[in-house]
Amino acid sequence: MAEVLLSKSNYFKTATLNAALRGQSFTAPSTVYIALYTSNPTAADTGQEVSGGAYARQPVTFSAPTAANDLASTSNTADVNFAVATADWGTITHIGLRSAATGGNLLYHGAVTSPRTILANDRARFLAGSIKVDEG
Repeated sequence: MAEVLLSKSNYFKTATLNAALRGQSFTAPSTVYIALYTSNPTAADTGQEVSGGAYARQPVTFSAPTAANDLASTSNTADVNFAVATADWGTITHIGLRSAATGGNLLYHGAVTSPRTILANDRARFLAGSIKVDEG
């Protein structure tokens, strides 16, 4: 799948401001997962996540952030491969980064640059460096 640039969810915006400016604890997830969506999850976490057909969120690891020109950036360090679909998943238009393999909180979300339909016997994959988070 194509490159994705992500934005913070309402949950994560609030959590980071409370932690940084109000001294309220925030526990970072030990693992971050990519979730696939057939509609925009929005900052409010309201989109339609894929379900069924052997779909499961996949763990993702990010590089140490680099800072330049008032922008801090990171991207995934390895390819992320989803299982082969056993049923049609629909057209993947967005992804989200979530704090758990199921449930959990939406941290970041964004549209894929080239939406792709995943049919039975197909699989979704994101190459290393294609999932990018910028803070500026």
